[in-house]
Parts: sequence; structure tokens; C-alpha cells
Amino acid sequence: MFAQITVFIVDTVAGFLVFMLLTRFHFQWLRVPFRNPVGEFVLATTSWLVVPVRRVVPGLAGLDLPTLLLAWLVQALGLWTQAAIVGAEPGAGAIAAVAAVDLLRYSLYILVFAVLVQAVLSWVNPYTPLAPVFDAATRPFLRPLRRFVPLVGNVDLTPLILLVILQVFLMLVASLRAAAATV
Repeated sequence: MFAQITVFIVDTVAGFLVFMLLTRFHFQWLRVPFRNPVGEFVLATTSWLVVPVRRVVPGLAGLDLPTLLLAWLVQALGLWTQAAIVGAEPGAGAIAAVAAVDLLRYSLYILVFAVLVQAVLSWVNPYTPLAPVFDAATRPFLRPLRRFVPLVGNVDLTPLILLVILQVFLMLVASLRAAAATV
């Protein structure tokens, strides 16, 4: 039981840090402004990790490579710690591969969350201060779909279509994760 509790705590802490680091990476990649409550929270929870690493690892073609590298390292360290707690001995290659696939999976979860929040805010209160944040995060993914899917009775169905597509990708990533675990 103690091992279960410890694995849960390690998974929760590592998962939180990885989600925050990935959110920071995606905000910079998608040019979502950080001058809002969500952006300020992300910066406050990740700057202590990212700023020192930026002195060593440069960005790459406008991408925040230090943040992405940190997310991968934290996820790999979390997986390794969980395996050590339960007594498993996976190889370094398997941990590295599963951590990389987990970053893709978590990125899809972040997008699913952003699409859901953006859709709800567009119905409930489209003028809330957080609406531009979620709109900026989802616009690059919804725009191509809006070219092909017309409004139906003044209702935009593209968030629903994107959620279905993302769910299919999540299924594919789950099988990719299972394959990566055997490396």
C-alpha cells in the first residue's frame, strides 16, 4: 500500500510539472499571450526550472526547446522513479521512448481541454478575460476545419469534429505507447 501511495504522489507531481511545462511550450509555439491568469500561473510554476536551463540549451527555430526538453526529462524521471518503487527494471530506451510518447499524449490532452473550455466559454460568456487565451490556443486547429464545415443553424460544429479527431489520435498514441514500452 505504501508503494501505491508513493507511486501516486510521484505520478501526480511529475504529471503536474509536465503539463505545466508543455502548456508553456505550446503557449509560446502558438503565440498565446502570457498576460492573463492562465499564462501567469504557467510562468510562475515553471520559470524556476526553465530559466536556468535556457542558459545552457538554446531555442530551436522559434521553439522553446529547453521547456520541451525539461518536460521530457521530468516525465522520464517520473517513469523511472515509479518503476523503481514497484521494483521493475525497464531499460533506459523504453523509459525514453515512453516519456516521448507521453509528451505527445499530454499535448493532445491539453488541446482537448482547451477546445472544451473554449466551446463552453463561447456559449456561456464569450467576453470573459480567458476567452482570448483559449481562442488563441485552439484557433490554429479549428481554422482548417472551419473551411470545410459550415455553421449549422448558427452553431459551430468544428470543436466537436476536432474532439473526435483528437480522440482517434489518442487511440493511436495509446497503441504507440504500448509499443514504445517494449523497446
